[in-house]
Amino acid sequence: MNTPSQQPPGSEAALQPQADHGEESYVGSGRLQGRAAVITGADSGIGRAVAIAFAREGADVLIAYLSEHDDAAETARLVEAAGRRAVTLPGDLADPAHCRAVIARAVEAFGRIDILVNNAAFQMTRESLEEIPDDEWDRTFQVNIHAMFHLCKAAVPHMKPGASIINTSSVNSDMPKPTLLAYAATKGAIANFTAGLAQLLAERGIRANSVAPGPIWTPLIPSTMPADEVEKFGSSVPLKRPGQPAEVAPVYVLLASDQGSYISGARIAVTGGKPIL
Repeated sequence: MNTPSQQPPGSEAALQPQADHGEESYVGSGRLQGRAAVITGADSGIGRAVAIAFAREGADVLIAYLSEHDDAAETARLVEAAGRRAVTLPGDLADPAHCRAVIARAVEAFGRIDILVNNAAFQMTRESLEEIPDDEWDRTFQVNIHAMFHLCKAAVPHMKPGASIINTSSVNSDMPKPTLLAYAATKGAIANFTAGLAQLLAERGIRANSVAPGPIWTPLIPSTMPADEVEKFGSSVPLKRPGQPAEVAPVYVLLASDQGSYISGARIAVTGGKPIL
């Protein structure tokens, strides 16, 4: 795969080859009709694909993102083209106050929250333990774990029975890539947090699950990984290729919909054939 490197957090517009988010392929069937969703990191990658799928299934979407304004505007355009409402909100989820602001904005816009997708993530590649800056370690946990806690805590009081929380974990949750030490540690924590959260919220009728993607082609890859790893990205899994965001999004739809009504506390692998334990 020949693609130019990017600076974090990366851009869909600069991604070569372009990723498939289901723009031309995803066809909805009303499975989320009238629902309201919050998706973090929805400007690009898996988040954009989930936003498209949710909108085409009938949901309004709040698109939370860091600072990728052009990418977020394109996701919003695609949501609105599906006939649903899109609200964009930039800001740093490492700040607990901003996490609460995201939920408050969704309640203000939609009057409810039926689905929360914690998908935003930060990662950097480091070849040794000593190379990991202290502040980078802290930020990885702030964005990937702490934000999820603050978003869930703020959203749950606005959720009714049948609501769904979906957290993006990773194949790294139990097979950690050593050069992604901080990221992999947070992804294991996400899987564990979600399993506990599902039990904690069961009596309220709120489900919680995680999705564990394998190598999915998103701007995160060329903006955080060395060129030689990007070149062979996805070749180590049994399907011998990276997945596209459009190939992950249907799992989020299932978990958000009534068809997933008895699925809670699960971690679903979308890994191109690589098992998770």
